[in-house]
Amino acid sequence: MELHFSLQVSYDAFLPYYQGLAEKVEVRDDQGRVLHINGKYFRPFLTPQGIRGKFKLVLNNDGSFKSLNKL
Repeated sequence: MELHFSLQVSYDAFLPYYQGLAEKVEVRDDQGRVLHINGKYFRPFLTPQGIRGKFKLVLNNDGSFKSLNKL
């Protein structure tokens, strides 16, 4: 299953997730569904400006995480 969403969060706002102090990032996908994604998956996308862009979340058949890619 593929889910698409946009995310714009500042560096300072994402810092607790990067440090492991907060766990789940809440986003709304393009279909309006609310997703809770572990913040560790966003770490590769963090820049000094934060995280900004369109993303594709891929889930396995059992609903578990498979991959997260920036589009």
